Amino acid sequence: MSIQLQLPDGRLLEVPAGITGLQVARQLGPRWEREALAIEVDGEVWDLTRPITRSARVRLLTWEDEWGRKTYWHSTAHVMAEALEALFPGVKFGIGPPIDNGFYYDVDLGDRRLTGEDLARLEEKMRELIRRDVPFQRREVSKEEAIAYFRQKGDPYKLELLEELPDGAITFYTQGAFTDLCRGPHVPSTGYIKHVKLLNVAAAYWRGRSDRPQLTRIYGISFPKQSMLEDYLRRLEEAKRRDHRRLGQELELFLLDPRVGQGLPIWLPKGAIIRHELERFLREEQRRRGYQIVYTPHVGNIELYKTSGHYPYYKDSQFPPMQIEGEEYLLKPMNCPHHFMIYAARPRSYRELPLRIAEFGTVYRYEQSGELTGLIRVRGFTQDDAHIFVTREGLREELCEVIALTQHVFRTLGLQAVSVRLSFRDPANREKYGGSEELWEQAEADVRAAAERMGLEYFIGIGEASFYGPKIDFMVRDVLGRAWQLGTVQVDYVMPERFGLEYVGPDGARHRPVVIHRAPFGSFERIVGLLIEHYGGAFPTWLAPVQVALIPVGEDFLPYARTVQDQLLQAGIRVELDERDEKVGYKIRYWETQKVPYMLVLGAQEQATGTVAVRRHRKGDLGRHPLEVFLKAIQEEIHQRIISMEEPSHSQARQKP
Repeated sequence: MSIQLQLPDGRLLEVPAGITGLQVARQLGPRWEREALAIEVDGEVWDLTRPITRSARVRLLTWEDEWGRKTYWHSTAHVMAEALEALFPGVKFGIGPPIDNGFYYDVDLGDRRLTGEDLARLEEKMRELIRRDVPFQRREVSKEEAIAYFRQKGDPYKLELLEELPDGAITFYTQGAFTDLCRGPHVPSTGYIKHVKLLNVAAAYWRGRSDRPQLTRIYGISFPKQSMLEDYLRRLEEAKRRDHRRLGQELELFLLDPRVGQGLPIWLPKGAIIRHELERFLREEQRRRGYQIVYTPHVGNIELYKTSGHYPYYKDSQFPPMQIEGEEYLLKPMNCPHHFMIYAARPRSYRELPLRIAEFGTVYRYEQSGELTGLIRVRGFTQDDAHIFVTREGLREELCEVIALTQHVFRTLGLQAVSVRLSFRDPANREKYGGSEELWEQAEADVRAAAERMGLEYFIGIGEASFYGPKIDFMVRDVLGRAWQLGTVQVDYVMPERFGLEYVGPDGARHRPVVIHRAPFGSFERIVGLLIEHYGGAFPTWLAPVQVALIPVGEDFLPYARTVQDQLLQAGIRVELDERDEKVGYKIRYWETQKVPYMLVLGAQEQATGTVAVRRHRKGDLGRHPLEVFLKAIQEEIHQRIISMEEPSHSQARQKP
């Protein structure tokens, strides 16, 4: 019996049923046989050794594909687990997934605490197991058999995971002496894995809950080439140097204090300036594009979120309701329902549409304490939120305008959009989503059409949609080559139905608007955390909390320095005068550590000629210039929002792993 396999370029292969991805790779040539790590079959990632018994769309996955890398890293996690079991008999295993860069495994080692020496031994054992080049073998098992296996092994974590799995959907993977409960996929054999490094050890609660056992989480990475591993380790060191938590403290940008509450950042004066400038930038762009600014309260009646469906959809990630005078209130978990109420406050005409409502609205989400990360993952954050109410006929054009705004924001900040995901629903899990089949098909068609009109290179993310509509998610890459998901654009036919939103059309009849949810930054906390690391704390002049530091060479030149300070302040420049009784070299070094874009050194010659000696951060002396010339140049730099950021210390930093 033969089947047909459709390749990404449209070609059809007539092959025998039961062919494996590895055999497909061999048919396509030596390069594919050498580089293939997994195969995508009708959108699902499979092992290369798994038989394909039906006609399907297939795509071979290599290191260049996200799920090619994740398959490689997932397999490495299993090798690490086998090494752990060999070195520490009785170890119990939680989960060991691939992540964006590498993998981890959560394990229970009892009272043992891993040392650096233990990690070195573990790495060496992994290399030994890799050299044996044993196959990864997939086996479907019954739930009864799986429970019996892990009960005999005495692993409570796997037994708990099995409780949630239906019979008929359970697979084991075995390599060498190690067997694990796993969906896969994996590379064909351990020999595919070449260069391994274990990175660090952390504590992690089982299932992310503080009332569950605390496990040991071991992080690692692996690459097919030694040069790739070395480059990654260099970038990792650079990332540590740029860590926004460290720089945020050194540059006095924000404060995280458990006495205030975990995940509740306080913006210090300098950090508040950065946030204010970002707000001003986006406000200007929104004003040009016809947005109207609103403000909504930080709490809302729980019935509002029940109407929208956010409660109970996101019940576990919201703070508990508050009982007030017989009613229940929530800390606002999202802004959208409030904006819907603004729209519904009075009758609307088609002449008002598109109606663009924007708010820098603070919301609150209950994130697990183990997931909190500086400004990147917090419990209270402010979104650059907007909701656009538009007719069906005008939807696609408005989507293109929103995409253009998002791209402009990224360009201005010096962020490169590396990939765009069209996040669609999972047809096999329809109960997760609101709205009718017809509305979902229309919304996904609208999203795809707008992306193609704007020339976006995108991929489809099945199951990544919000419960009320598909999304366009933008992943951007920072100067270290790391990808971050930032801007999102969502199409929503569902909420207008739930809230009964209407407008009177040109025909005099009532119609439903469509809503576009839009947030280019995502949140101010996340974007500032990202930008601190992207710029290495050396913000472009328009964003820098202090744009100019004045350094008089002695007390005699303080009057002239104050005159220069007054002129800069009058021109709107953020300036600080260093009046300390310290040597000039000391002051210059200090302001370099503070990453201030410009230093003006003022002495006898500058005072006599009305000039300033200009120094640029990381570039040094730029010479002496008339004050008015410097002032005009820095004003233009700020007005144009020119990007000038600290480069990484090595040439490969922009390459992705």
